[in-house]
Amino acid sequence: MNGLVTYGSAYGSTQKYAQWIAEELSYDIKAAEEADGAMLARYDIIIHGGGLYAGGVKGIQVITKNYASIAHKPVILFTCGLADPEDQENVAHIEAGLAKVLSPEMQKHIKLFHFRGGIDYSRLGLVHRAMMAMLRKSMLRKGRDNLRQEDKLMLDTYGKKVDFTDRQMIAPLIEYVKQIG
Repeated sequence: MNGLVTYGSAYGSTQKYAQWIAEELSYDIKAAEEADGAMLARYDIIIHGGGLYAGGVKGIQVITKNYASIAHKPVILFTCGLADPEDQENVAHIEAGLAKVLSPEMQKHIKLFHFRGGIDYSRLGLVHRAMMAMLRKSMLRKGRDNLRQEDKLMLDTYGKKVDFTDRQMIAPLIEYVKQIG
């Protein structure tokens, strides 16, 4: 089976995972904005990776706008963000956000995976920088003793470059594709 990996990445972590997945599976890879319905139609398996930004998944429109033409194919979605995907509260939050853009049918059909990315504050755009500053301010108001461990880590690394990407994280996705292929 031939496959395509698309991705929406603002700062590079999601793109890195997409490249690793494409390499492992010998699939083609395209940025989401370069993909369209005609392109997706040529592949047996579609994998999309989207960076998490303010509750949204970058590039997910490549799936939602073309879903009717790919609904009969295996569709896999991976998200990539700062939140630790081992924490079920984080996963629930991500999936609640996805429920706002994916229909119930899409939610049943699309297999989800969640990966941890990174952040380099020096590369953030104005909007993302402002959002992170507001989040930091909100956490500081709560007081360190009232924060989750992950929130404390965010405060400790605020303003720095942090990279949680790990090629090992793609193993379950690769195994899933091999099972369905």
